[in-house]
Amino acid sequence: MYLHLGEKTVIRTENIIGIFDLDNTTVSKNTRDFLALSEKNKRVINVSNDLPRSFIVCEENGETSVYISQLSSQTLYRRNKIKLI
Repeated sequence: MYLHLGEKTVIRTENIIGIFDLDNTTVSKNTRDFLALSEKNKRVINVSNDLPRSFIVCEENGETSVYISQLSSQTLYRRNKIKLI
């Protein structure tokens, strides 16, 4: 199955490692370090033209990517859960 992240970006659900809320998770230094390292390694894909609200960590072929989305983590979770049922 696929999950629409916004701005014409769709990813395969089996590649998703986690869906995270930016406001809650970036309080942690570990999360900020992970996002900074991902950006440094050019693994961050911004699919948001609006205020970013969540990030999605995916792995495909051993490569980790981070998608930044304007959709909330709860919206993405609900979309993903509906498709899995």
